[in-house]
Amino acid sequence: MAHFPEKGDRAAWRVSVLTLFPEMFPGPLGVSLVGQALEAGLWSLAAIPLREFGVGRHRAVDDTPAGGGAGMVMRADVLAAAVDHVRQGEPDAPLIYLSPRGEPLTQALAAELAAGPGVMLLAGRFEGVDERVIAGRQMREVSIGDYVLSGGELAAMVLIDACVRLLPGVLGASDSLGEESFEDGLLEYPQYTKPREWEGRAIPEVLLSGDHKKVAEWRRSEAERITAERRPDLLKRR
Repeated sequence: MAHFPEKGDRAAWRVSVLTLFPEMFPGPLGVSLVGQALEAGLWSLAAIPLREFGVGRHRAVDDTPAGGGAGMVMRADVLAAAVDHVRQGEPDAPLIYLSPRGEPLTQALAAELAAGPGVMLLAGRFEGVDERVIAGRQMREVSIGDYVLSGGELAAMVLIDACVRLLPGVLGASDSLGEESFEDGLLEYPQYTKPREWEGRAIPEVLLSGDHKKVAEWRRSEAERITAERRPDLLKRR
């Protein structure tokens, strides 16, 4: 079973992942800036083994779909038992089920979640989960894209990474957050660094001019151009 430290010892932002494969965590979340923030206690991670809440001798977590059909469906009673157990230590964290049919994970949603106490994530498997537990435990369904994965663990990692990097103290240059893609409804402008010329391609002269106003205008213009070419839907939303 998961163990939660005393409230005073907890990290500022807490993540619990309900999964059949707890060994997948922290995985990529344990390296680079996000991993350093985890080690420093800026956020915490608990991977909850769903198999511990399974039923019967074999700790079953799934069964055949009602009405027939291929695959297996994760049981409502098993998932509810896991959720209720974690709720004892994390009563305020929103419960999110990673699902292809959920609302899109956006920068705005990541910022909303990062501003809260943390998240409880359900990483599903098989053909999905019993609809009754989604309604009964008021799960918020979130999707990381219009495609299907083998399970929700990778999607959970994407959501966690998107949120953790927004936490105070995680990124070294917090002012850069406001210039990233989606922060102003636009995709990010092109970036350049040394060498000044590479394979016949030169850094745009305006970026070497030292004129901060012209640089800002160029970056804004490029962001609008790239957004119009690649994501015109973002411009319509603005």
